[in-house]
Amino acid sequence: MVDKEVNALAAVLLERVGELAKEMATRIRAGAREHHYDVVPAEELEEACRTHLGNALRALTGQVPLDTGAAADIGRRRAVQNVPLPAVMTGYRIGVAFFWEAVAAEAGRNPLVGRDVLIEAASAMWALQDGITEAMVSGYHEAVADRLLAHEHERSALVEALLEGRSMDTDAVWSAAEILGVPRNGPFAVVAAEVPQIGRYALPEVATLLSRRGIWSAWRLRPDLQLGIVCLRSARDWTDLTEVLRQHAERRVGVSPSYDDLYRTADALRFAKVAMRGGDADSGAVTVFDDSPIAVVSAGAPDVMALVATNVLGPIEALPAGERALLLDTLDAWFACGGSADEAAKSLYVHPNTVRTRLRRITEHTGRSIADPRGITELSLALRAVRQTPKPTGTTETASD
Repeated sequence: MVDKEVNALAAVLLERVGELAKEMATRIRAGAREHHYDVVPAEELEEACRTHLGNALRALTGQVPLDTGAAADIGRRRAVQNVPLPAVMTGYRIGVAFFWEAVAAEAGRNPLVGRDVLIEAASAMWALQDGITEAMVSGYHEAVADRLLAHEHERSALVEALLEGRSMDTDAVWSAAEILGVPRNGPFAVVAAEVPQIGRYALPEVATLLSRRGIWSAWRLRPDLQLGIVCLRSARDWTDLTEVLRQHAERRVGVSPSYDDLYRTADALRFAKVAMRGGDADSGAVTVFDDSPIAVVSAGAPDVMALVATNVLGPIEALPAGERALLLDTLDAWFACGGSADEAAKSLYVHPNTVRTRLRRITEHTGRSIADPRGITELSLALRAVRQTPKPTGTTETASD
């Protein structure tokens, strides 16, 4: 009997659904006025109320199951209209409160509707409203996700166009800058980072990390590289950029020289790639083009530098793996420490005389002396060429003095 009386109560209210929807829309607009609900046209809000009330009341009559598809559609519509979700939820709370008032008022007019019927009606109504609200929120989130994805695709395509420099006249560059939300003039820099695997980001969340430091950037993922355009307004921005890159890089990263016009982004990309190749292979080295002339020179002509490396370091490359690694690591440390055997010894955890002995062995094998400026230059360039060449997969080396 209780179920039947609830069904009958819903059927009576269903006959007044148009009137109830109009009053509900009025309540929502008045109660949510400060929550940006004015962007929803009056006719559309009333129709949404009619849809929700009709679906809920038809379900309460027991004739049809609850239809949540319309609620999801309305949620998507509110997202497109840029109505904040808290404002939509406020509107729904006002609507549910009105719905309950209408049910209670109708029950009060019928002397045959007892307390148990009203309790059952309340329980059923709240269950229905939970389903409707959940569907609306789900639709809202779907629309927001779709819009963000479309926006990200648009940004990614514009970044790619700037990086490639194809079909980008002055007006197109201006439009790209406006959509990306970046000044037309820099200074800018391009970042090129090797990805650890195809489809994986080399620098996850890098845009967010830079944004927290007040640095704008836009990124594009390619199969082999993650590329970014970064706006750097001050020396501090450059410091923050390199700090973030060094903290999160898994593979080699290169940073181009500074440039002022977005139209030159494609050229900057070329320099960023050269700088990236200037770092040690299979490492997280971050190489800034302007700060690493030897590295970028050797990376700029890899075929030529491979021959230079063979001519200069060929005798050392022919040594057993352990001995070769020992001598090259010592030479690398000596260069990194500004030519100081004492400092190199500290970094290698050996005695300075051990470093000097190894350096003499390098001179004996190569014929290049570290006391001769020309010898130093040739050894430095050859070493960089060796370090920039990836080791064959599965290669392992051990070193012993």
